[in-house]
Amino acid sequence: QVQLVESGGGLVQPGGSLRLSCTASGIIFQLYTMGWYRQAPGNQRRSVADITRTGYTEYSESAKGRFTISRDNAKNTVYLQMNSLRPEDTGVYYCRGYCSGDVNWGQGIQVTVSS
Repeated sequence: QVQLVESGGGLVQPGGSLRLSCTASGIIFQLYTMGWYRQAPGNQRRSVADITRTGYTEYSESAKGRFTISRDNAKNTVYLQMNSLRPEDTGVYYCRGYCSGDVNWGQGIQVTVSS
């Protein structure tokens, strides 16, 4: 059974930081491209950052320079370090794992940026 479990969300003031974690089980983690997606109320789920099995990273325009995605294959975990958070970063953040057509999602975790 595949599970992706996110943690680290919560309420933070504008300009603050959070680190999200996603721990996977039931997959060969080191083969998967891992990513973080955000879904704001009334909007589609959109990619924030991805990291391939070789460590290549891609970011959305809004995430560049503020967010960092990383992975620890020994812990089957992918991270998203979010700095200089803005109110528009608010939403439910989902972890996604992809490999050769196999796509798996976490249950999502709320991040709220508000004063």
